[in-house]
Amino acid sequence: MFALIAALMGVDTIIDYRQNGSILAQTFEILVFAMALAAIGIEAWQLSSARSKSERLGRELIQSRADAQRWSREAQDVLKGLGAAIDAQFDKWGLSPAERDVALLQLKGLRHKEIADLRQTSERTVRQQALSIYRKAGLSGRSDLAAFFLEDLILPGVRHPADASRANVG
Repeated sequence: MFALIAALMGVDTIIDYRQNGSILAQTFEILVFAMALAAIGIEAWQLSSARSKSERLGRELIQSRADAQRWSREAQDVLKGLGAAIDAQFDKWGLSPAERDVALLQLKGLRHKEIADLRQTSERTVRQQALSIYRKAGLSGRSDLAAFFLEDLILPGVRHPADASRANVG
């Protein structure tokens, strides 16, 4: 739009000059022509700036996606390792498949009623399985079960008392 205005004003100024138009009219037209050219320059600068910003954001987006994929792979590796460590500990404790399910669901924060609903069993059965887990693991309850695994994540050098006492037994 500004280019059209500039072109028309430029043509009109040239016509007025050739016809010996008034200086005031020619000055006004030259001023409008200059403003249109300035607007074109500003638009070009803003477009260039926006394009540069868009390219920078595009590069940042590509880098962020690459970082997210890398972090996702690392998290999956960590989770696989954690899952393997939990399974190994369940093996040490001699948990049955049903007890393993209950223990994992407890670690995920589910209550006995929710576990019973998921496993399509009674809440009483889940409570009995939970008590069996605690007995086999030498733990006093659900919070001890969670703490047993969290302590290794939060304080890797400190062992849970139940783990240390079981190590001394064997």
